[in-house]
Amino acid sequence: MGRPVPEAANPLPVRGRIKARGVIHRVTVAPVTAPPSFTVVARIDRDGVREDVRIVWMGQRRVPGVEAGVTLRFEGMLSRVDGTPTVYNPRYEIIGRPEEY
Repeated sequence: MGRPVPEAANPLPVRGRIKARGVIHRVTVAPVTAPPSFTVVARIDRDGVREDVRIVWMGQRRVPGVEAGVTLRFEGMLSRVDGTPTVYNPRYEIIGRPEEY
């Protein structure tokens, strides 16, 4: 039996404005045959609880500087898409990059 997972004292809203900071841990690029979009999943830490937020840039095949391992501060309207917290076309700022070896 595993340890109980703590619940965030301030969970993500079902819908509403969000300001958050997270590390990109997954990147998805739409195929050439699909409408252009660039999707990442940012892992955010809220009150000691890690949560994943999907971020989608519509009309973009890539977003310069946004890649796995980058720390991003973002702001936008959050909604649930297939049960996953999702933000479309957020304002964002790259605030950290992984070290290159």
